[in-house]
Amino acid sequence: MELPFPGHSDTPAQPEPQFSTGILPSQELRALIHERRIWAQRKIPGTMVQPAEIPESQIQPASLDLRLGPVAYRVRASFLPGKNVAVEQKIDELAMHTVDLANGAVLERHCVYIVPLMENVRLGWRVSARGNPKSSAGRLDIFTRLIADGATEFDTVRSNYSGPLYAEISPRAFSVVVREGSRLCQLRIQRGNPQATDTAMRKLQEDMQVINAETRQVDVSGGLAVSVDLSGDPLSGIVGYRAKHHTGLIDVENISHYEAEEYWDPVRPEKNGGLVLNPGDFYILASKESISVPPDYAAEMVAYDTLVGEFRVHYAGFFDPGFGYAEAGGAGSRAVLEVRSHEVPFIIEDGQVVGRLLYERLTSRPDKLYGQAIGSSYQRQGLQLSKQFKKLSR
Repeated sequence: MELPFPGHSDTPAQPEPQFSTGILPSQELRALIHERRIWAQRKIPGTMVQPAEIPESQIQPASLDLRLGPVAYRVRASFLPGKNVAVEQKIDELAMHTVDLANGAVLERHCVYIVPLMENVRLGWRVSARGNPKSSAGRLDIFTRLIADGATEFDTVRSNYSGPLYAEISPRAFSVVVREGSRLCQLRIQRGNPQATDTAMRKLQEDMQVINAETRQVDVSGGLAVSVDLSGDPLSGIVGYRAKHHTGLIDVENISHYEAEEYWDPVRPEKNGGLVLNPGDFYILASKESISVPPDYAAEMVAYDTLVGEFRVHYAGFFDPGFGYAEAGGAGSRAVLEVRSHEVPFIIEDGQVVGRLLYERLTSRPDKLYGQAIGSSYQRQGLQLSKQFKKLSR
């Protein structure tokens, strides 16, 4: 049952969107909240459901931050509910114990948890949604996926869906402390299904130079190609960081708090310039190219085809409008690459293509852009760990 959404009664009427299809910008997300098509609640088993506010800080230029509810369920295995099956039914079958998140709790690495989120949605006809981890969750190797009732795919909410949302959380590199209200994932809402074609990507690159690749022509087949930078810092030679295997806890709410060397080993390339990825290890690397996302677009990093190597890049992969955009103070921003090798050791080389960026049009230009003005953490970034760590000095 949908509950009343308190506040936001003075939200002004929004102008008509410029396009009938595309990702919804901040002002349209705000309107959906005002219309109670997105609403929040606290749901504690055995107690009454309580309505909750959705503050402006959750609304990003083209996405909505989602908050963990007060309870997590440790489950035996990851799952998809399947058609016509509620997530709560699967929790009843697979839950091992309940974790109280109200005052903070530890989520152990290599364990799987299901957390009902505070936000709920009621999507209309031709309106769907997609989820992705927030950048900081990805850089901490917290594997986070969105689930909805009746879902047959992760991170996908079908059109006309009405109901709760859940996060599947599995910390990989570090055990982490989270609490009710922690924001580990985001939701993008889309009207229609516009396709990002190679022709559109080529024109965007020609017109806007969204990928700054000084040494080569950008490949646009299946998205704009992004390569890895293994040239090394001129002074230290460091090209990235590898997560240590046995570390202390990380509280996701502690900002600029932890010493990097207690959790990460610096990585330098081999003598021939390549880097051997150890199976199961987690790496933070950076793109060779600088990236810009114009105000009318959002971008998504898609993992490169495993036919060219047994590794996965970028668990988060979503770039809001204004990331790396010069007018938003982001000129020179690089993509941080979250890399994990599978099965066998694999050598990657400097300049090797490891991912592709797909740019998707918004229905309108958002009324806010990624950057310092809204408290964004990674504008003008180079090689950078998550915001929980103190700034690197190299």
